[in-house]
Amino acid sequence: MVLQNHVILVNDVPARLHFTDHHIESRTITEPVTLQAAIRNTLVFNVDRLNGAPVQAVFSTMAEKLAGQFQPYLGDKSYRSYEVVITQRGDGYQRRWTVQFIPTKT
Repeated sequence: MVLQNHVILVNDVPARLHFTDHHIESRTITEPVTLQAAIRNTLVFNVDRLNGAPVQAVFSTMAEKLAGQFQPYLGDKSYRSYEVVITQRGDGYQRRWTVQFIPTKT
């Protein structure tokens, strides 16, 4: 990806990210089955490091299962003390993720 504004996960390829902030954003999407417009909440993270390289990008998800893995870290933004390795597998509604929180060295 040329501009690298958005982190896009690739199946079976681990991505190591460092997040600096997050917010919940409402987005209008087209439902894939009905092709109707729908509003969905999205968890959006600001990313300052991707696979060890500095970036200014965002990572977002509408998947409740993936977003739920971040729940314990959101309230106090403790995710800032970790690098998060996310590995995606599968497609569509069968997609799943492995998430590892690795403490950063201070």
